[in-house]
Amino acid sequence: MTAIAPYRPELAAGRDGFAQLVRAEWTKFRTVRGWVIALLIGALLIVGLGVLTGANSVCSFQNGPNAPSLACPVPPAGPGGEWVNDSLYFVRQPLAGNGSLTVRVTSLAGLYSAHGGLEAGAAGASPTAGMTPGVQPWSKAGIIIKASTAPGSAYAAMMVTGTHGVRMQWDFTGDAPGLAGTVSAAEPRWLRLTRAGDVVRGYDSADGTHWTLVGTATLTGLPATAQAGLFAATPGHTVTSNSLGGSSSTGGPALATGAFDHLTRQGAWPAGSTGRWTGQAIRSATAVALPASAQGFTQGGDGFTVSGSGDIAPKTDGPGNIDQVLAGTFAGLIVMVVIGVMFITAEYRRGLILTTFTASPRRSRVLAAKAVVLAAVTFAAALAGIAIVIPLGQHLLRENGNPIFPLPAFAEARIVVGTAALLAVAAVLALAVGTLLRRSAGAVTAVIAGIVLPYLLAVVPGILPAGAEEWLLRVTPAAGFAIQQSSSQYAQVFADYSPGNGYFPLGPWAGFAVLCAWAVLAMALAVVLLRRRDA
Repeated sequence: MTAIAPYRPELAAGRDGFAQLVRAEWTKFRTVRGWVIALLIGALLIVGLGVLTGANSVCSFQNGPNAPSLACPVPPAGPGGEWVNDSLYFVRQPLAGNGSLTVRVTSLAGLYSAHGGLEAGAAGASPTAGMTPGVQPWSKAGIIIKASTAPGSAYAAMMVTGTHGVRMQWDFTGDAPGLAGTVSAAEPRWLRLTRAGDVVRGYDSADGTHWTLVGTATLTGLPATAQAGLFAATPGHTVTSNSLGGSSSTGGPALATGAFDHLTRQGAWPAGSTGRWTGQAIRSATAVALPASAQGFTQGGDGFTVSGSGDIAPKTDGPGNIDQVLAGTFAGLIVMVVIGVMFITAEYRRGLILTTFTASPRRSRVLAAKAVVLAAVTFAAALAGIAIVIPLGQHLLRENGNPIFPLPAFAEARIVVGTAALLAVAAVLALAVGTLLRRSAGAVTAVIAGIVLPYLLAVVPGILPAGAEEWLLRVTPAAGFAIQQSSSQYAQVFADYSPGNGYFPLGPWAGFAVLCAWAVLAMALAVVLLRRRDA
């Protein structure tokens, strides 16, 4: 009896085998003219809709009824390059070199307007006429060391606030909590700032004897002679109401008044007649604040009363956001989803899937090769479209008077690459769903409903109860759109941090990870069914 050795192929399965599968799937993709054309259409939609949005977004204002239209003003930039609000009433003296400033705050009062105008009161009347007594949660009064009086210049401040206790804040984005509770004559707050070179430290005390360090700030490039003293400021009063299809805000500017005493100084401060305090209303071009005539200070002995309007904080709203020129993302995503579904269902429909699995019996490897090819081509096409539309769209926005919201280079790169990855992962998810359902129409509908529908329900105000929209953007594939977030959320700024205004409940990469998790889960289910079902 003759033993017959089993046949062994010359090329064992391994890395080369998978590479051949990828090459075969790439050949399939590029030889189907409709898929290649659809890929180009997706990239063109991203560019075209972004350009259309930029060309039709006009930002302008008029100084009077018959005045010419002007481009919207550019907000001042803080030390970190971000847009800021820098409006306050500043009672100051020069501090030449190192020194300290200590004061006791005995009250914080306020007025606010609910009329919706930038200035309350009729023409010729007091700007505060008709305003309602009340302190805003982030009204603030305290002491400050500031590089200069120019809006956006570096600073460090110790302050009492309306409802957030004592805070140390610096360079607009820095914030550290101190003593809790509101200030009053019965429960005053003592504040102290010390300067040593570029380093400013803030302290607070309940009795003026026992001091606690609240925070330390390094103000890089702080000049030898800085401006220091007392200040008061308050953001405006805003009430936001949501209805189906939109939201509206009403309100107006506010005024904060702080009462101070026991002011003491150490260091190189001016003396004698030259040591008089100078009051100045600092106001940035885009601030919502009362006019300078409504602000001011009075001094009696060692007591001061300072009234100010506006805010010292990052600016969280404004025109020219990068997401305006990414309006074509949805159209591009739908095209990529259709391509992803068709990449597998077309073979089922034409009966070619049996040939594919006969040539490569390890079905999971076939699906993996399809995913690699699909992710690569959709990512490349989306990246090309996004890389074109962002500079082109922003150019059109500038031409139409829109200031462009500043973004760090890393954040802009994350948005560009992340949006392309968003579309690529959505295509892979569509491939998996197409494998599960084997029907093009059903798979396309399921994927679009799972990504686009939750997003629309979350961002359109008034459709869902408060809080429900955030859960949708935490647990559904729509969470992936967080990769496009360009606006930051700050604890010390009261704003409508809702999905409709571009704020997502998850961070950019965390939201993208949710989308990836859905794609991985769908691919795993597809692999299991591929192995169990007939081709």
